[in-house]
Amino acid sequence: MFKRLFRKKSVDQIIYDSQHGEGSGLAKVLGVRDLVSLGIAAIVGAGIFSTIGLASYEGGPAVSLLFIFTAFACVFTALSYAQFASTVPVSGSAYTYAYVAFGELFAWIIGWALVLEYAVSNTVIAISWSQYFASMLEGFGIHIPAWLSMAPGYALDASQKLAEHGANALTAADKHGLEAYLSAPRIGGVPIIFDLPAGIITVLVTALVYIGIKESQRASAIMVMIKVGIILAVIFGGIFYVKPENWTPFAPNGMHGVMGSVAAVFFAFIGFDSISTTAEECKNPQRDLPKAMIWCLVICTVLYVAITLVLTGMVNYTELNVKDPLAFVFKYVGFDYMAGVISVTSVIAITSALLVYQLAQPRIWMTMSRDGLMSKRFARIHPKYRTPSYATIVTGIVVGVPSLFFKMDFLSI
Repeated sequence: MFKRLFRKKSVDQIIYDSQHGEGSGLAKVLGVRDLVSLGIAAIVGAGIFSTIGLASYEGGPAVSLLFIFTAFACVFTALSYAQFASTVPVSGSAYTYAYVAFGELFAWIIGWALVLEYAVSNTVIAISWSQYFASMLEGFGIHIPAWLSMAPGYALDASQKLAEHGANALTAADKHGLEAYLSAPRIGGVPIIFDLPAGIITVLVTALVYIGIKESQRASAIMVMIKVGIILAVIFGGIFYVKPENWTPFAPNGMHGVMGSVAAVFFAFIGFDSISTTAEECKNPQRDLPKAMIWCLVICTVLYVAITLVLTGMVNYTELNVKDPLAFVFKYVGFDYMAGVISVTSVIAITSALLVYQLAQPRIWMTMSRDGLMSKRFARIHPKYRTPSYATIVTGIVVGVPSLFFKMDFLSI
């Protein structure tokens, strides 16, 4: 039993299984540009449109340096992933690397940890997408009924708070939840409340991932071009509104304030490792994966540093404790049109991150299935689309159902 738990697979055996065993036959279509696009799609998501404001509020303009330090730390992780990915060009990511280095028990634990990470992250992203989407539609005068755009827990909490503390205790969010509770249709006296946009976007993204890796990459590339274009527009447009005096003091809260933003800054870099799950779909993984990971970090670091300097130059750092800092700063300087464009772009940015993570999870399951740690059905490859079809469908269900009914804080705390 002990030997079985810690038995390892050789690199040659793992590569042979990926080429000739169950679950082989994925389409090898990705090059360096494709991988860089997927990496940027995963990294530049909600972080640059939300947490970058909180980080700047905590540390002031000096947070721009923290992005450089964090990127430097991430480079070592990226180099490690790159080394493993070039040595073991298989879709299992850290799961497969653990199988080679430490044995089956550690691989099984890490495999399920990755699956849980992607599933929970994507559920949170889908719920967040729903909130941004509903807010965007409100800007166009389109209103989604409250009972169709939130988890039932929010509505029930608001109803209970009203009963216990009265109407004066309700916040704006509570009032929205109460609206859902009162307006929802009922079956047997039970209100029907669910987050329909979160469920729909999960289904659409899962369908795209099911159809093919190249189609997914093309969609991701288009979304990346749009959101990077808007970020560059923010940088070069915002330069004209920068007031150098807002950069003084550069570190108003000292190192304590700067280091207090570490969690938010690291969050902004999460995702570059996800492209390692596409190793079997790379034309030349030994050459392309290392290059792509480093390029992703370099490009995203430059964007993060530039956007932080522009934000803190346009508006004093004390004003940036908001959920939508990029839109906020343009509203602050009276450029409302740009603020509206950024709100739309934030929806696109979150969609691209959802796509990449939804792409990664089925490939982890596929590799675990190939090694006998899951049902063989998870290694099933679609004869036409050349994707792990069964694993992709299950991933859609695992992410889609909780996104319909779960509160975000239940998943993220």
